[in-house]
Amino acid sequence: MTLIDTANRPFPQPRSDEMRPAPSRRTLLRAAGLAVLVGLAACSTVSLPTGQGAGVSSSAAGTLAGIRTSAGLGPLVPDKQLEQAALQQASYMAGAGRMTHTTGWGKGFASRVRGNGIAGAAAENIAEGRFDQQKLFDIWMHSAGHRRNMLDPRFTRFGLAYVQDGRDSTLRYWSLVLGK
Repeated sequence: MTLIDTANRPFPQPRSDEMRPAPSRRTLLRAAGLAVLVGLAACSTVSLPTGQGAGVSSSAAGTLAGIRTSAGLGPLVPDKQLEQAALQQASYMAGAGRMTHTTGWGKGFASRVRGNGIAGAAAENIAEGRFDQQKLFDIWMHSAGHRRNMLDPRFTRFGLAYVQDGRDSTLRYWSLVLGK
């Protein structure tokens, strides 16, 4: 629609920067969604400093066998699949700089285990600290929940791994995944 003044001349059209329609709610939501996606994409490309990591199931087999034998249980067998799940969690924790059973995407232990192709009963012990493997098991044995996991008769396999914090090489993030 063109507006006409009293002299029957068209009004000058407003410049595009003078008159903009207010953005619709849908446009605002799309822009906000795009901003979130860009932010998430940027986060996924940021490299957090994580140090060296290792699967150490073989070296822990004797310690766990001793713990379980003293409770009248059979030993646990080191398992590469469980060790990989443990290494993934230790790596995530080292990158995040905190001890947690979930990842930044809210992915919990059960979904991580399924994602690694592990079926059946499973449990996870995690730890953060400046200690060796022997001290790690001592700490877990003095914690009711961690002890219960290691002495659960349903479990026959395990994977243990740690990753050093890239900012402090004396700090390790540990994960023990137990499975059937």
